[in-house]
Amino acid sequence: MFDFAVFGSLFLTLFVIMDPPGITPIFLALTSGRPAKVQRRMAWQAVCVAFGVIAVFGVCGQQILDYLHVSVPALMIAGGLLLLLIALDLLTGKNDEPKQTKDVNVALVPLGMPLLAGPGAIVSVILAVQKADGVSAQVSVWLAIIAMHVVLWITMRYSLVIIRVIKDGGVVLVTRLAGMMLSAIAVQQIINGVLQVIHTA
Repeated sequence: MFDFAVFGSLFLTLFVIMDPPGITPIFLALTSGRPAKVQRRMAWQAVCVAFGVIAVFGVCGQQILDYLHVSVPALMIAGGLLLLLIALDLLTGKNDEPKQTKDVNVALVPLGMPLLAGPGAIVSVILAVQKADGVSAQVSVWLAIIAMHVVLWITMRYSLVIIRVIKDGGVVLVTRLAGMMLSAIAVQQIINGVLQVIHTA
C-alpha cells in the first residue's frame, strides 16, 4: 500500500518548489507586527489554504483548467505577476503600514496561494496524480502532499523564534531580503511561463 519511490519523488519535487527554508524570511516579513499567537494561527491558516488548493487541483485540476480554458503557462504568468506586486510592497516598505499589517490576512494571499500553492506545485501534483497507477501509488502521492505541508507548518511555526532574536531592525532587513527573493521568484515564474508559451506556439 506504499510506494516509496513515488512518495520520495513527489516530496522532493514539492520541497524544491515550495522551499520551506526560503519561505521563512517571507513569512516573517509578511507577518511582522502581529502578536505571536496571531502569527502562529496564520502559519496554520496558510498551510491549510495551500493544502486545500493543492488537494482540489490534485483531484480535478486538469478539468478545472480545461473548463476555464486556462493553460499552465497562463497560470504561471498570472501567479508571477501577483507575487511581483507583493514583492514590490516588501521592497518599498508599504507592508509596514498599519492598514497593510493589521487588516489584510496574508495567510490566504499571498502565503497560502500563490506562494505555497503556486503554479509549480499545482502542476506537479496534477501530473503526479495522473501518473499514479494503482492504489499504492495514489496513497503515496497523497502522503507526500500531506508530509510536505506538515514540514511547511513546522518551518513557519518555529521560524517565529527568529523574530525574538533579530528584533525590529532585523525584521526590516529580513523584509527587504524577502522582497528581493520574492521578486526574483516572480520574475523567474513569468519567464518560465513565457518560454512555455513560445515552445508550444
